[in-house]
Amino acid sequence: MKILQINKTDVGGGAAVAANRLNRALRRHGVESKLLVQDLVREGDGVYGVSSGFINRQKAFGRFVFERLYFLPYEKNASIRFAFSPANTGLDISNHPLVQEADIIHLHWVNQGFLSLDTLGKLFALGKPIVWTQHDMWAFTGGCHYSGSCQQFLEFCSFCPFLKKPAKKDLSAQLFAKKRKIYNQASLSVVACSRWLRGLAVESKLLRNKPAYAIPNPIDTNFYKPSNKKEARLRLGIGSDKKMILFGAANVADPRKGMRYFLEALSILNDNFSLDNDEVELLVFGKMNDEVEKQLPFKTHSFNFVKDPKVLLDLYNAADVFALPSLQDNLPNTVMEALACGTPVVGFSIGGVPEMVTHKEMGYLAEVKNALSLANGLYESLFVDDREAYSKAAREKVLSSYSEQVVAEQYAEVYQSLLK
Repeated sequence: MKILQINKTDVGGGAAVAANRLNRALRRHGVESKLLVQDLVREGDGVYGVSSGFINRQKAFGRFVFERLYFLPYEKNASIRFAFSPANTGLDISNHPLVQEADIIHLHWVNQGFLSLDTLGKLFALGKPIVWTQHDMWAFTGGCHYSGSCQQFLEFCSFCPFLKKPAKKDLSAQLFAKKRKIYNQASLSVVACSRWLRGLAVESKLLRNKPAYAIPNPIDTNFYKPSNKKEARLRLGIGSDKKMILFGAANVADPRKGMRYFLEALSILNDNFSLDNDEVELLVFGKMNDEVEKQLPFKTHSFNFVKDPKVLLDLYNAADVFALPSLQDNLPNTVMEALACGTPVVGFSIGGVPEMVTHKEMGYLAEVKNALSLANGLYESLFVDDREAYSKAAREKVLSSYSEQVVAEQYAEVYQSLLK
């Protein structure tokens, strides 16, 4: 049984992390799995690039730019520029040797100029079983990665709120119709990382007749594990013994990440709760501009983009709580990593987060878009609730639900059922 995972890149973004982890978990479980990516950063351990060399890298960048330029006249405003993928240009990998030898093709995140709808159609036309892990909603919408409050995907996308000129036959309607055409004859099985996303997929017009499973992303629990908090802080260059709130996102400017509510919650925590002698400090990783950082009411330790997993591990262990103010999310790797390190998580009760965090047992699920509720959750998790009990419950949750062996076994069962 030869499985080929396909993702845009092997490094950067939640889907890349998840695809890498699954590939490694399957290989450790005895499954012959390989990962094929367009943008190869770290070769080895069953990870391969579609092509190499300067010219091919330039072509890949050109496809990305062309897709963005194509969408530019359609976009409502710059804030949604990367929230919608038209998939109008892409690379044909249907004749790649690894594709040809695979028994099952397993897709992950393939946007931004990697695979177009046309080249996806060529993969489907090979007649091989296709497994597609949904890291967001794009596969069953007219182009958006997260639909927000819009539910047009349930029947037929049109009048898209992401577009400058929504209409009955707008770009979303055209893409929706094209997806329906190429999906109809595909031997396609859908895997969602959360029960929440699976529920949306099976309700959607495009995927409701396809087999669908809910299987989480795996995590290496031998690497992501609790360690001494004081020692972790010293390795990070932090000598403070204050309470630490950790927050991280690839781009905090993305409205979906809820930075507006996080800032408001921190202000409420600072102004209205009984905090003595500046008891709280912040740990932040990811892209954050100076204007946002100036609004943070507590002393902040910024780490920008963290490429070294060991530094990320220390951040989780240095923190007293991890904050996730996202307004829509699937099964965030950051939540899983925090829980694996025994760090409680406070966030809004959205998407797949309630499947990961049991309220008042390993963190706090705040009322959606309620900054006061989020502030209360941060305060209780930092100062009131039983930290040791939370930490133990968090770790046990990851070991029982997200360990490599648990997840690999679930995927192996799906693969085997497709080859009978």
